[in-house]
Amino acid sequence: MDQKCNVSLLDAKKNIPAPPPLPRSMATAFRCKAEKNDPPPRRHSNVSSATRDLWEGLYNEGYKADVYISTDNGGIIYAHSIILAKASPVLKGMLKQANRHHHWRPISIFGVPHDAVRVFVRYLYSSCYEKEEMEQFTLHLLVLSHVFVVPQLKHECQQKLELDFLTIDKVVDLLQLSLLCDSPRLVLICRRKILQYFKVVSESEGWKVMKQSHPVLEKELLESLVEEENRKTKNMRRKNERMIYRKLYEAMDALVHIFSDGCRTIGPHDKDFKANQAPCCYAACKGLELLVHHFSGCKLRLQGSCVHCKRMLQVLELHSRLCVDPDQCRVPLCRKFKQGISRQRKKDNVKWKILVEKIFRTRGTVLAPCFQRQ
Repeated sequence: MDQKCNVSLLDAKKNIPAPPPLPRSMATAFRCKAEKNDPPPRRHSNVSSATRDLWEGLYNEGYKADVYISTDNGGIIYAHSIILAKASPVLKGMLKQANRHHHWRPISIFGVPHDAVRVFVRYLYSSCYEKEEMEQFTLHLLVLSHVFVVPQLKHECQQKLELDFLTIDKVVDLLQLSLLCDSPRLVLICRRKILQYFKVVSESEGWKVMKQSHPVLEKELLESLVEEENRKTKNMRRKNERMIYRKLYEAMDALVHIFSDGCRTIGPHDKDFKANQAPCCYAACKGLELLVHHFSGCKLRLQGSCVHCKRMLQVLELHSRLCVDPDQCRVPLCRKFKQGISRQRKKDNVKWKILVEKIFRTRGTVLAPCFQRQ
């Protein structure tokens, strides 16, 4: 009997329907899947095709429009005040101040072509535009989007100008417009372009016009050019200094290698030099080898008039400044120079310390054991 009850309970559990899904918000409950045959969305549109067509139709038909916009050459564009006020705070303020004529609110947008205003108002409705119209009126749309505070359109105009309008002939004009429209990124890109191709840009017609109309801007660009040249010179000098300090360290490392392990034709007295020995991996060895050979046989060394011998003594002294174990070091005169540091003039001692510090700083933490910081 108990077995029959258990079987019936198991059958009942199998027949229990699945619970309903958890409730979702209205924003995510209904999602429309795109049809496979639907055309791909336009690159210059930020809304769905159905929504775009709806607002395009409202704009084109002008159904129950209550605003007419006067443009250059007597052009008129009809629009809806609620759309304009919602899209632009500046247009909202203009509509509040506009005097009603029956049910119409007139506003004026002058100074740009009629078609540019038409493209601008269309963007306020549907957030889209034709590619050809954007290419034709990019500068005008940048001005309109800045004046009427439409950030999304302004951003798209800036991207378009960066990609297609930033040429040598137009970069000066674009810089001035970017300053007026408060586009810091575009200003920075234009300045870099001018400084990079200054010689060519300074011969363009835009530079000549800017020189007469905005001498202050010309002065700022020239000052920036001088600062850029100084910065490049300073960076090049630092790069050359780092290269010199790096080569000095490599020479010190090669010097230890010569007198500890031996290299080619020079080394410790117990070194057995072979004719078919492997090539040396130290680039500075060859020069140091010649310098050591000259130093050992020079007759002018004791008189102090040989330039090469003076250089060799400086190399040996620099090694002694870097060496941390002069008692065990096999480089000649290392211990002697180390003992003579205390008797050296303070001014010369400071110079050597600065040189050693710069060599260590250039090399970083990768140092040979005999040259570790104390």
